[in-house]
Amino acid sequence: MNQELDNRNTKVMNRFDVTSRLIAKLRDEEAVIGGIGNTNFDLWAAGHRPQNFYMLGSMGLAFPIALGVALAQPDRRVFALEGDGSLLMQLGALSTIATLKPKNLTMIVMDNGIYQITGAQPTPAANVADIVAIAIGSGLANSAWAADEEDFERLVDDAMAASEPSLIAVRIDDKPGVGTTRRDPVQIRERFMHGLGVREPL
Repeated sequence: MNQELDNRNTKVMNRFDVTSRLIAKLRDEEAVIGGIGNTNFDLWAAGHRPQNFYMLGSMGLAFPIALGVALAQPDRRVFALEGDGSLLMQLGALSTIATLKPKNLTMIVMDNGIYQITGAQPTPAANVADIVAIAIGSGLANSAWAADEEDFERLVDDAMAASEPSLIAVRIDDKPGVGTTRRDPVQIRERFMHGLGVREPL
């Protein structure tokens, strides 16, 4: 991955478009964990599937949950989608992931520099915190900013072939999520476990 590109040299993209591009690349029942709010709203709208898990109301837990899935099912490719604000609440997860080195885990950070759901307050990522630099400093060497949509797709392809955890950061606009996740925690859990082959459907 290109570690020299910084967030000032990247195109501002759209979360739903980027998420749709990721979903279009999935071919082998890959697991996708969507962080709270607009991140999982757009995941729901981009392609609802049993292998998707939608976070409800717990900031910063998409990467830890994805880590657990990746360790439990090492032959399954796992993607985690998280916002910059949520990640900044759980930065310790990055060094834990770097230590455990799950080769099947790819983390995607949607960075618009705001806590969008709660009123668009600026996050530290807006001015002082560089998500990719933090990830690299935490031990995740295979981390990079996506320069544009084409570069994002290339980075996803690289991550799917990688033998170490990968992190892709994407600068996004402040457009709201396209869909709204059905807020039924039991149904979300049961469908996901069925999608991973560890539970019979209800």
